[in-house]
Amino acid sequence: MTPTYDPTNIFAKILRGEAPCVKVYEDDVALAFMDVMPRADGHTLVIPKVAARALFDIDPADLARFMPAVQKVARAVMTGMKAEGLSVQQFNETAGGQQVFHLHFHLLPRWMGVALRPPGGPFQNAEALRPQAEKIIAALAGA
Repeated sequence: MTPTYDPTNIFAKILRGEAPCVKVYEDDVALAFMDVMPRADGHTLVIPKVAARALFDIDPADLARFMPAVQKVARAVMTGMKAEGLSVQQFNETAGGQQVFHLHFHLLPRWMGVALRPPGGPFQNAEALRPQAEKIIAALAGA
């Protein structure tokens, strides 16, 4: 049996405005915001606005409309953070490493010789994340 989508997950609450986030981008199909436990400076999450638990649950047409936003934000993360590279991560189900059961993509800016921080690392508040978000927002504005 396939697990069902839980509308009380934290990303669903963020989409409904019931939980805060440091937003960097939003359009009619996607929302991008800073990860509160970043594995790299500028670690950004991009989520679809449709209720999809994992990659296997989203309608292909919705996925097709969503992926340009992932690409757009990824470019802005690289540019805004002056990154040398970018890792894109997407996890499915607990065994696959998924912790929040709403489809999402991790955008991790990378630099040579700089390792990712361990997952589940220290929580960062909005004040700490905002300067990085502003760099990404500025890159989006210049896109």
